[in-house]
Amino acid sequence: MSRITITIPNELIDELLAVVDAKSKTEAVTNAIKNEIKQKKKEKIKNLAGKINFTLEADELRHGDDRIG
Repeated sequence: MSRITITIPNELIDELLAVVDAKSKTEAVTNAIKNEIKQKKKEKIKNLAGKINFTLEADELRHGDDRIG
């Protein structure tokens, strides 16, 4: 785990603590960062919509792998 020093406006910290269920400022900020990362990953996936061509049908994807059984 890394220790860092950052400057965050008190109003943001107060608002964050008011809307999340966290036991500490560290937990609140960590959760906020994790949620932001998840959101960005979802956006990247959504942006791929219509850009990927699948050559297999859904059933082939589900049942076509002999390793699965």
